[in-house]
Amino acid sequence: MGNLPELLSEIRVLEETLHRPEMRRSRTALEELLSQDFVEFGSSGAIYRRNEIIDLLVQENDNEDPGKVLAYDYSLSIISSDAVLLTYRTRRTREDGFERHVLRSSIWKHFEIGWQMLFHQGTVIA
Repeated sequence: MGNLPELLSEIRVLEETLHRPEMRRSRTALEELLSQDFVEFGSSGAIYRRNEIIDLLVQENDNEDPGKVLAYDYSLSIISSDAVLLTYRTRRTREDGFERHVLRSSIWKHFEIGWQMLFHQGTVIA
């Protein structure tokens, strides 16, 4: 599986790809990054399956102010020979001054085609 710092770097790049608006609106990119069995426990408390989250993300609007995302405090744990757990924090800041802090965790699994996200959870914190 490679050494941990290199693997963390690789998984972090994949994770941060999903933060970028142009990637979030690309059905092709999302289908490549999210496994067929993908599930998300959203920070809103909603549960999303792969097709639901892809449909929602590709419809995101440029006119809304989602804010700037700062992701930090990354940690990676190997949970099996082909899966890892990535944890980190985000701070989203909008132009109106609103800030939202979230603890995030993702399980990435290595398939024949490469790494795909199997699970994601966001938990809002004060």
